[in-house]
Amino acid sequence: MNLLRRKSVASLQAEAETDVSLKRVLGPLNLVLLGIGCTIGAGVFVLTGLVASSMAGPGVVLSYVLAGTASIFAALCYSEFASLVPMSGSAYTYSYATLGEIFAWIIGWDLILEYAVGGITVAIGWSGHFNELLKSFGVALPPQLIAATGSPVTLADGTHATAWFNLPAVAIVALTTTLLVVGIRESSRFNNIIVVVKLAVIGVFLIGAFHAINFANWRPFIPAHIPPGMAHPDGAFGWSGVFSGAGLAFFAYIGFDAVSTGAQEAKNPQRDMPIGIIGSLIVCTILYILVSAVATGVVPYTELGGDAPIVYVAEQAGMGDWITKLINLGIVAGLSSVIMVLLMAQSRIFWSMSRDGLLPQFVNKVHPKFKTPWITSIITGVVVAICAATLTLKGAGDLCNIGTLLAFVIVCLSVLVLRVREPNLKRTFSVPGLWFVAPAGALSSFGLMCTLPGKTWLRLIVWFLIGIVYYFAYGMKNSRLNKNPGVTPPLPHGS
Repeated sequence: MNLLRRKSVASLQAEAETDVSLKRVLGPLNLVLLGIGCTIGAGVFVLTGLVASSMAGPGVVLSYVLAGTASIFAALCYSEFASLVPMSGSAYTYSYATLGEIFAWIIGWDLILEYAVGGITVAIGWSGHFNELLKSFGVALPPQLIAATGSPVTLADGTHATAWFNLPAVAIVALTTTLLVVGIRESSRFNNIIVVVKLAVIGVFLIGAFHAINFANWRPFIPAHIPPGMAHPDGAFGWSGVFSGAGLAFFAYIGFDAVSTGAQEAKNPQRDMPIGIIGSLIVCTILYILVSAVATGVVPYTELGGDAPIVYVAEQAGMGDWITKLINLGIVAGLSSVIMVLLMAQSRIFWSMSRDGLLPQFVNKVHPKFKTPWITSIITGVVVAICAATLTLKGAGDLCNIGTLLAFVIVCLSVLVLRVREPNLKRTFSVPGLWFVAPAGALSSFGLMCTLPGKTWLRLIVWFLIGIVYYFAYGMKNSRLNKNPGVTPPLPHGS
């Protein structure tokens, strides 16, 4: 019962060099765009208004800076690991090499939750924006096919009915899953096109609205604190509002860590993974700061509480009705790539854990033609599609946030442990100022976790208890390291 048994870094590096199960086709630009594709979604168009109007005022800019700072610290630690151990398991594999199997299982189980809940949530959001886009062109789907199973809907004639399932959510998950099965190169090309579209939309908004900025709207930059009460149950504004806003705004940063799950499909992971992880995060942080600054500069922050705050800002800036269609197009495009990268990351984590024996072996096969983990991709797609078609998720954003932040904490601590344990390893990329950056990353990520509601922590604990039971019932005895103590055994046939 050696719960702390570890894989050696040397064996992982040897496996990465000799394993040709997956195609190495991703270059640095592909990886940067992959990170942007998963990171920029509806968050920039919706969360900006929510945080500004109810939490931080114009200080939403600082909320994004705080969330981005925590992410930058974690990104540097991810980059060192991804270049040192270029495997598809991300934080799961890094923990396996440093903290031991039980911690690897915990973080892998956590990542399964993070990416699955994220995929479900984004697919439901995609459906809503896709329907709005269709309506703007005069097309309306039957109400029974655009809501969660059992939800009350109103038909065109005013009568009421019950929804069957969310068809658009199923369709987008099916499309992205098909792309992931067919090949990583095809998936990457699809993502690249989508990223260009949404960056263009953001660019048009920034340029078109910039002239309408009124500097008076930025005063006071951080409105006075309002204690909890009937109007604001959780309180608002002041520095506490900025920090609470950072905890929510962090949802907009979820995704850059998914780049690390593509390490086994990168052409030159030692060089390109740090570029992809750090590069995508820097681009996204700059865009978030610019969008939030322009939005709060064009209109008073109190007016940004609607469902489409950026559309409202564009209209107030005199950009015309066409901006509604354009921004909805940008959101639909943006969410499409987010779903694809989340499903990719989920399937790669699932695949890596199965190859290590911690999950059933039948799912770890690679498609003989497409060279993709097709069974895990299909299983992930089916589960996400069913949930997105039938569920209405409340609080899913917080649950996704806490899972990601926990991964950040463990990665930041793991890079410290490995530096102490194996200081002489050849590192293509090393975290600058490690003894400041890694603790700062762990503490800032944990601090953001503390801003999330208690019920989110409770759900995370319940998920972990389920995972621990499964590990002791199946994973511990079927682990490849348990069957071959002290060595990394050969991969299962057909993997």
